[in-house]
Amino acid sequence: MNTTDASPSLTSVPGPTNTATRKQWLRRRLEKLIGIAATEGNDLRVLRNGDEIFPAMLKAIRAARYTIDMMTFVYWRGDIAREFAGALAARAREGVRVRLLLDGFGSRLIEQDLLDDMADAGVRVVWFRKPLWISPFKQNHRCHRKALVVDERVAFTGGVGIAEEWSGNARNENEWRDTHIEVRGPAVDGIAAAFAQNWAETHHELFDDSDRFIEHDVHGSSVVQVTRGSASFGWQDMQTLIHVVLETAQEHVRLATAYFAPDEHFIGLLCRAARRGVTVEVLAPGRCTDKRVCRIAGQRHYSALLDAGVEIREYQPTMFHAKIMTIDGVAALIGSTNFNRRSLDHDEEVMLTVLDEDFTATLDRQFAEDMQVSRVVDPVRWERRAFAQRALETSVRPIRRFL
Repeated sequence: MNTTDASPSLTSVPGPTNTATRKQWLRRRLEKLIGIAATEGNDLRVLRNGDEIFPAMLKAIRAARYTIDMMTFVYWRGDIAREFAGALAARAREGVRVRLLLDGFGSRLIEQDLLDDMADAGVRVVWFRKPLWISPFKQNHRCHRKALVVDERVAFTGGVGIAEEWSGNARNENEWRDTHIEVRGPAVDGIAAAFAQNWAETHHELFDDSDRFIEHDVHGSSVVQVTRGSASFGWQDMQTLIHVVLETAQEHVRLATAYFAPDEHFIGLLCRAARRGVTVEVLAPGRCTDKRVCRIAGQRHYSALLDAGVEIREYQPTMFHAKIMTIDGVAALIGSTNFNRRSLDHDEEVMLTVLDEDFTATLDRQFAEDMQVSRVVDPVRWERRAFAQRALETSVRPIRRFL
């Protein structure tokens, strides 16, 4: 597909300008095209970096009375990994039903003594598609979701992994920049369903007497739709979600992602949005990326994006790991999904679409702060980039569908 494709879009008819009408307009598009109802009465709290994220998650775990369901792609090493294992084990010893789902590839670095201690305490630890146990066909399809659900009342999701790299406050290259969300209200069920979907593949018992199936109280005013991306072939709900919001945007799209390497279809959506007058800003990792090959794959598209008027910046202080998109100041997408082919085509993901101006404003403000410590990709200088850089961009083309 040509990235300058000017095919008709959903916004060929001008959309509403009233904020409330605009939110309802987007809500109905997503509910109809994805088939998942949004819920009202949610309260969401933005947690920025490990110094805010980890204490909130651990506080919820330590207060658990009935159930803890947790899944993560990354569970590595460090003091924080031990603290989480200790907290989960402690609640299991007190009779709380604790389930922990680890991706078989992403969490392969977890220390065995942590697994032993949790298992001895009664934590039910399972592996999602451990490489030695599955066919080569399935090994490329991973569980990249991050979710913690406590007592069916509070949930967390976003980009953070359980490892020392996420500790701190992004003060240096050893402290990664990330965002997580604490959720209370009916949207908790959507995050719980994401856990249940992956748990069902690994364990025969989907629920037990500890599950109370509670009714949710009204906690706030945020409207939230929870979208799950699945590791399979063909067009996915996550692709529909991003397609719809990019086509619906009228004024401003801000995209922040840990791995920017989409296919030509989504590059085309960004370019078309910019050409119809939408301000499109992309924030991607810079020199501190942990996957340089993915960064190079994304840079292959910079010329087309810059020509269309997209502003691109690369984050400089440390590894940028958040996954956020905001639209027109009224809606935000946040969760585990990166703007790359691996997330959109291959991996299990979960994403919240939040229709709330105050919540979106918080993310927009943090985006602006991150942009201040990021390097602008200048169109003129980019076109003059070295032959070696161009050769690298070409070299990753054969493997781009895996990035």
